[in-house]
Amino acid sequence: MKLVPGWARTVVGRRRAVQAVVAGCVLALLPSVWTHAVAADRLRSTADAPATEVAVVFGAGLWNGRPTPYLARRLDAAAELYRTGKAKVVLVTGDNSRTEYDEPDAMRTYLAAHGVPGDRIVSDYAGFDTWDSCVRAKEIFGVKRAVLISQGFHIRRAVALCDAAGVEAYGVGVDDEHDVTWYYGGTREVFAAGKAVLDAVFKPEPRFMGPKEQGVSRALGALAD
Repeated sequence: MKLVPGWARTVVGRRRAVQAVVAGCVLALLPSVWTHAVAADRLRSTADAPATEVAVVFGAGLWNGRPTPYLARRLDAAAELYRTGKAKVVLVTGDNSRTEYDEPDAMRTYLAAHGVPGDRIVSDYAGFDTWDSCVRAKEIFGVKRAVLISQGFHIRRAVALCDAAGVEAYGVGVDDEHDVTWYYGGTREVFAAGKAVLDAVFKPEPRFMGPKEQGVSRALGALAD
């Protein structure tokens, strides 16, 4: 009984199979190469991040209604940028697609407890994914330039997508213990980068667009008064 196809038993056949596998791997990695290229000179630490009017924090899940440790570290970085005067307003963007799950309000509560005044925090309740958050930051909240805050495995994709959405973006990738969640996030990014390329090319409308909101401009205007 022949378990191996005839073409695979020849030298030429095996060579072609290897070439096909290599080509598939290269194609799979190209989207990640793109995100790394776009973000290459835009990654900063909280210490050397450029001063911008807005810092954007992406949601990263809740535990019992509170930010997960990963999200808490993002929010800690945002609070540091605010305290050092490098961000005047913090835009928190996350999922509030159901009544019992409200990332933006949990993020707001955490920031307020860590020294960021409530009138300097603006909530985007329809940041269902990175692309939606970037487009809404630009089109709904009028953000043109921002420092983005996320984990290191995600920040390059965030910068690339916000750039594609028309936001001049810089990224702060917060440090984390390399645990199971970290490795899962890094692996997931390989696949998420493929969707990111499609989003950047075809520019789909977010799941929920809605009317323009004045939260960011109002907060900045209050500072100027």
